[in-house]
Amino acid sequence: MPELPEVETIVRSLRDGGRGSLSIMGKKILKAKVSWDRTIETPSVPVFKKRVINQTVLDVSRRAKYIHIHLSQDSLLIHLRMSGDILVGEGIKPLGKYSRMALFFENNTQLSFENPRKFGRVWLLSDTDKIFKDLGPEPLDPEFSPNLFFEMLRSKKRQIKPLLMDQKFIAGIGNIYADEALNLAKIHPATSSDSITLKEARKLLKALNEVLQEGIRRNGASIDWVYKGGGFQNYFRVYQRTDEPCLACYTPISRIVIGQRGTHFCPKCQPDPNS
Repeated sequence: MPELPEVETIVRSLRDGGRGSLSIMGKKILKAKVSWDRTIETPSVPVFKKRVINQTVLDVSRRAKYIHIHLSQDSLLIHLRMSGDILVGEGIKPLGKYSRMALFFENNTQLSFENPRKFGRVWLLSDTDKIFKDLGPEPLDPEFSPNLFFEMLRSKKRQIKPLLMDQKFIAGIGNIYADEALNLAKIHPATSSDSITLKEARKLLKALNEVLQEGIRRNGASIDWVYKGGGFQNYFRVYQRTDEPCLACYTPISRIVIGQRGTHFCPKCQPDPNS
């Protein structure tokens, strides 16, 4: 699933151009096409296609793993889920094989929502609060302090990795960046959150910032056949490196399942607190 850095990369390409994309800023929507109705979560497809017409893109931002396209009257939210991507190009022909929704702008520009496994969803809303209100803080927010993070960790009694991936606890982190940050902070992924010290919380928040910022700098990670153009996968410390040597101590990387997710860590750098 695309995580914070992959979504941020797409947002920046939509806003500023880049990654082989065109900017959609300031463009007016002339037509919408929906080729799989369940892509649109709300409103109904006929209402969506009618209401989005003649709206202009004012801004593009990110909240958690949501792409937020600010229109002149509404907000268009896109969640990529397991395997989505956004393509922007010219012409009226489909930009990709798995286009489930397309917006056609003035100046012959098209935005295509590629959604091969059909998990991704789109919302057209006048108010985003009902979608965003339950999301946790942004890990890259300068106001998200180590002390606040520590208090949040202490208030829970959960294994740290699944907690980091809980979007109601903290926004935007998934399997890749949880594994990478925990390794950098030298914390075992099964550690109980309420046992983490303030010093460890500081290290973990710093590690989260480092791996997320590096992921953004490298345009995210391309680890499947859908999201392309990222380079962070070439710099993984532990994720998908089972039995390969740890970059710090050369111990083979281990893989276990925590919270039904494959989890990668170094057994020497990240010792199990329960053993």
